[in-house]
Amino acid sequence: MTVDAVAAYERRPQSRSLGRLGEFLRPGVSWWFVLPALALYCAILVYPMLAGVGYAFTDWDGLSRSWRYIGLENFERLWSDRQVTSSIRTTLILAGALVVSKMVIGLALALALDSAIKTRNLLRLLFFMPVVLTPVITSFVWKYIFSNQGAINTIADAFGVGFLRQGWLGDPELALVCIMVVTAWQTSGLAMVIFLAGLQAIPAELFEAATIDGASRWQRLRLVVLPLLAPVITVNVILALIQGLKFFDQVFVLTGGGPGYATETLSTIIYKTSFIYSEFGYGSAISLVFSVIVGAIVFSATVALRRREVAHG
Repeated sequence: MTVDAVAAYERRPQSRSLGRLGEFLRPGVSWWFVLPALALYCAILVYPMLAGVGYAFTDWDGLSRSWRYIGLENFERLWSDRQVTSSIRTTLILAGALVVSKMVIGLALALALDSAIKTRNLLRLLFFMPVVLTPVITSFVWKYIFSNQGAINTIADAFGVGFLRQGWLGDPELALVCIMVVTAWQTSGLAMVIFLAGLQAIPAELFEAATIDGASRWQRLRLVVLPLLAPVITVNVILALIQGLKFFDQVFVLTGGGPGYATETLSTIIYKTSFIYSEFGYGSAISLVFSVIVGAIVFSATVALRRREVAHG
């Protein structure tokens, strides 16, 4: 390598990102453009989050100007509150059910529509459409469907199987299943699209080679498709976990957390405690614990799935 080549190599920018970072950090230029957005971000997101952490150690009711520091009393109350512990269990059940349903239904739809059928684009649109609909509006529609005089019970009467009539949202166990059905129906389309993108990135030569070697459809799925979809599975699982752990709209509209506390999730508990019962300090404590739970679960799942990607890589 000549002297001129070495000098040129040393003068080259190490990376585009570092070059942009250096330009961004140049005094008196970029920071002035960022400060308004940064100040708005801090005012809308950072400050409320930090304030919420502080309120978790007080007895503030959310309305008055006075409040009292009570230390860890809210957290001690939380661990002995059966309603909160029950909502944690319900939240984990709903999150697990959503992960499984999105993976199974989303992958099944993607495999079915990753073909040469003429109506595949129309079917993709129909299955994805629920994703873009407002959760509150669709939940009201489903609430009518599950009501005593709704579509399901009416159809059961029309076909002479009235014994199948149920108080779908009035039964503690059925209400939870109904919420799972609604959320799976509305969110599986997104998993389908992500899986489709992953399937279309797999080289066709791999399928041809597996077919020539005598692999069955199940073997091709297990030995070729699933290993190559490992990064896509990671994305779908993490998205489903985050979505499942923060359920609110569907639960609040369909059951309001009832009957009793059968479908109460941590999100609905936080809302009711803070804004209906005016116990903002206690609600902040629940919210803080909720954030820790979500962070721990998502982090653990991400690490485990990344290791799986490496193992299949």
